[in-house]
Amino acid sequence: MPTIPVVAQQARRRMAWLDALRGIAAVMVVFEHAFKFLLPEARLPVKAVFEPGWYGVLVFFLVSGYIVPASLERRGSVRAFWISRFLRLYPLFGVCVAGVALLVAAGWDGLHVWWGSRPISLALAHLTMLQNLLYVPNLVNVLWTLSYEMAFYLLLTAMFVLGVHRRSTAGALGFATTAVLGAGTLPVALLSTGGSGRMLTVVLVAATLVAAGLASALAGSGVVRQAGAIVIGVTVLGLLAVNQSYPGPGQGLLILATMFAGTVLYRAEQGEISWREAGWVTLVPLAGIWLARDEFGLQTAMAAAWITFAAGMALRHREVPRALAWLGLTSYSVYLLHPLLLESVEWFWPVPLAVPLNLRLVALAGVMGTLFGLSALTWRLVEAPAQRLGRRLISQGGRRTR
Repeated sequence: MPTIPVVAQQARRRMAWLDALRGIAAVMVVFEHAFKFLLPEARLPVKAVFEPGWYGVLVFFLVSGYIVPASLERRGSVRAFWISRFLRLYPLFGVCVAGVALLVAAGWDGLHVWWGSRPISLALAHLTMLQNLLYVPNLVNVLWTLSYEMAFYLLLTAMFVLGVHRRSTAGALGFATTAVLGAGTLPVALLSTGGSGRMLTVVLVAATLVAAGLASALAGSGVVRQAGAIVIGVTVLGLLAVNQSYPGPGQGLLILATMFAGTVLYRAEQGEISWREAGWVTLVPLAGIWLARDEFGLQTAMAAAWITFAAGMALRHREVPRALAWLGLTSYSVYLLHPLLLESVEWFWPVPLAVPLNLRLVALAGVMGTLFGLSALTWRLVEAPAQRLGRRLISQGGRRTR
């Protein structure tokens, strides 16, 4: 029988195409933000025909939808799932927060004014990673996507506990339909607007409901677990329905549809459903293109993200270049840490157009090189150890229950 390290290596090879897609997505997001700080003259012309940032995050969401539910169902344990997710997301998130603190202490960056007047609301919302659904300004701009990842994880948990987790096609089409119908009608930040006291109340209530629901789903049994799952589902769906700000109800709900669509493609690839049934999820990108009917660059980005994922699936049995596979492994670090480097550039060059283009291109190359080096370091010292710890905790928990 293969040892655990051998099995892990085999699984990594099978998933290498997903790593490659993550790496491509991360680099595209970096270039999106580099326009503002280093190449502002190219920003509008490029984004008019193609939105690299949206392309990157949609590829990320498709990858998450494809692989994350599979990890929950493969283990069959909500506890193991949340140990894995917590140690995947939060350690590097802590590094990112520490990086922001260093930039602020050095005077190279500033915080949103609400950190002075609403610190408890902002801190607690970030701890839940639902800040974008709580009308809380993100500490770092890229953190908004983590709110949708967290919403997806919570909904997956609720569906798994209630035994409806395999209804991925209905989830994808339901969110897509609601996105189209609700884009112009659903309220924006209905609960959280109205002053600091109201925001704090909403954050506290949402955090308490999610925590209580998760505790019940993890430690309860029978009716208690199901009640916890319902609390989680109602809380998250409520926030998605009436309390989103950026990118708005339409695009926000479409993101959930995209992740569930990724799950549908996984189920078809595994033979759990027919490709004919899976074909219904083509309505998801069509809904997105319709929602972005006045933004050609966003439309092309959506189409390109889906085409990229489809190409990755078609080539999934091919050997993936080692550089792309490595980039995928470090993609979370690349994604979270690149804004800190770009903010540092802004401190030195607050008016980039006043700097010769050749110097800015050299700086961009320097930022990319530094970013890859830093990401390799955080992968080795933070992400990989945290994931190994997660596997040990899950294994120990499994032995105790046998």
